[in-house]
Amino acid sequence: MVLWGGAALLLGAAQARAQKAEEQGADATVLVIGTREKQALDTPNATGSRLGLTPLETPASIASLDGGTIRARGDVSIVEAETRAPGLSSVANPGNGGTALAARGFSGQGSVLQLVDGVRLFPAAGTITFPTDPWMIERIDVLGGPASVLYGQGALGGAVNVVMRAPSAQTHGQAEIGYGGQDSFRAAAGLGGPLTPTLGYRVDASYRRSDGYVDRGRSDSVALSGTLRWTPSSTLAVTVRGDHGDQRPMTYFGTPLIDGRLDLRVRDRNYNVGDGRMRFRDDRASIRVDWTPSNAISLSNIAYVLTSDRFWRNLENYCWVGASGACADGSTGIPATIRRSSNYGIRHDLTQWGDQASVTWRIKLAPGIANALVVGVDANLVRFTHENDFGSVEQVDAVDPFAFDPGRFLDTQGIAPRYRTRTTALAVFAEDRVTLGLKWSVVGGVRYEADNVRRWTVATPDRFVLEKTFRNATWRAGLVYQPVPTLSLYAQYATGVDPLGTLTTVSTGQVKYSNARGNQVEAGAKWLFANGHGTATLAAYRIVKTGLLAQRTLASPVEQVGQRSSQGVEAAVTLDLPQGFGIDANGTLLDARFDDFRSGGVDYSGRTPPNVPEALANLWLRWDASAKLQARAGLRYVGRRFSDNGEAFRIPGYATVDTTLSYALTPHLAVDVRVYNLFDKAYAVTAYGDQQWILGRPRALDIGVRAGF
Repeated sequence: MVLWGGAALLLGAAQARAQKAEEQGADATVLVIGTREKQALDTPNATGSRLGLTPLETPASIASLDGGTIRARGDVSIVEAETRAPGLSSVANPGNGGTALAARGFSGQGSVLQLVDGVRLFPAAGTITFPTDPWMIERIDVLGGPASVLYGQGALGGAVNVVMRAPSAQTHGQAEIGYGGQDSFRAAAGLGGPLTPTLGYRVDASYRRSDGYVDRGRSDSVALSGTLRWTPSSTLAVTVRGDHGDQRPMTYFGTPLIDGRLDLRVRDRNYNVGDGRMRFRDDRASIRVDWTPSNAISLSNIAYVLTSDRFWRNLENYCWVGASGACADGSTGIPATIRRSSNYGIRHDLTQWGDQASVTWRIKLAPGIANALVVGVDANLVRFTHENDFGSVEQVDAVDPFAFDPGRFLDTQGIAPRYRTRTTALAVFAEDRVTLGLKWSVVGGVRYEADNVRRWTVATPDRFVLEKTFRNATWRAGLVYQPVPTLSLYAQYATGVDPLGTLTTVSTGQVKYSNARGNQVEAGAKWLFANGHGTATLAAYRIVKTGLLAQRTLASPVEQVGQRSSQGVEAAVTLDLPQGFGIDANGTLLDARFDDFRSGGVDYSGRTPPNVPEALANLWLRWDASAKLQARAGLRYVGRRFSDNGEAFRIPGYATVDTTLSYALTPHLAVDVRVYNLFDKAYAVTAYGDQQWILGRPRALDIGVRAGF
């Protein structure tokens, strides 16, 4: 009741401000009219280049998703919004924090880098849980292909940068409240603008909860943020920011297949124990200083700290025991039951400190020839403690697939610290652009990084186990040709590195190996047409990754000799059409395979790597019927994938449709009616093991009210 009352007060305040604005002749509207991304190609984008280049000037594939459009579409999570971009698909599961992605034939936290405001997040044990809520987002930028030159290891498939909301030059506020299927509820509000001529602010808060679409599927989350920006002069800006996220995701680890197929009779069953639990708490603080003493030189520095406290206590693995009395994985049980196992209790205690500084020079070398150069340093320190109950008596039981007592979690060992690590990542980087007249430019970059990991077992006293330093140099070079200012043709060669596991949790088995290395060749075109009302992009690429761990025979040693590759095409178009219609579409076709890979004596060469869909598409249609009425319909298509190296376990492709109808009661107050998964498609977002699928949300109706001023 307190939340409903608070949201009502926010909406009332927003409506009062809206009425005042109307009296003053304001012409703003709460509806997102038009395609706000249409100007992104000629707007500077810091994700693809540290030189402030626009996507038209950058020899790489860059896509941007505007925060207002994300919220208008009704995406309920950040990963759901990110996978609307070209070439991205979700491989999110509870173990990786519900945030992992696949891009360009590579998947997971070790190959698709996650960033916030241009600063990379270090996964621990393959997990990232921040940021929390789409309400806080200004936009999402996606850089396709190797991004190690800009951000360090772990970015061979691409990098995804979540840019958070910031203070604005004028006072703006937003609020929303909504209720929908699965007893889901949300309330959010934000306000920003100037406090004084030199001090601006932005504050946001969001709350979500749901009973979920499986038994005992309750979840809730809180997200808070605040920003102050001080600009004592036109050349200096100091920005201080704090973010907090507290998530309790639904304790659902997937639905077991029955006889190798999804049985719709168990679509809403949750086979976890009744007291299963997950909680992720993240806090981030940062201070950024930008100083431009002259037109030729600028300096920037950002320092930050992120703390993450994560907790799991669940019975995670389930399999159907067939008539033979065995699961597909070979474990035995009672026929015609679901065998449950893997009682894991885990806690992560992570603190990440960092500082990134750079200086940029811009000079004219000769008539028609100019140069821009940025040089910087990047320093990070990550402390991580892993607690678990490994060693407890294994909890194994058999339950009826359709009706069972979920039981309680068994823990005989106790969740306690088992090991801790200390990771330092130090890097120097440089990027340079030479413009040759109005049509040609050459862009290049280089980065040298040294990552040191130390690991201790937690005993009395601590016992030092290992130390490993990874040293890597990566580079990229590209050429851009702009025959006209609104069209660019480009080509690029880039290198990158991926860790074999997770950098911060290197194990004794990995310490003798180096990072996997990769390279990409990419060419493409970008076009801003129809007087800014349309954009089109096309990219073709080939990525090769070497240094995979491989075992040629069962008796052979493990060697770092394997190779995999991916080649594909990505295309996207946005266009505003007459009569208020608009289209936003993208599609990806790729061929990903193991070129030379043997494990346990099995040759997987020619097979498709797991968790990689080779066809993806997104389509959004928009109709602005009037200044008051807007309709949207979105199609998401994800092609078939495999959950194993040998293509024995296939996950079918799927297509879902979402729709939204918005009506503005006033220019500053609107009602939204949304239907998610309109045709109630039963589908797997990803797999948690070969015979256990994490299903997507069934059809749900959501009604909300939005206010803005």
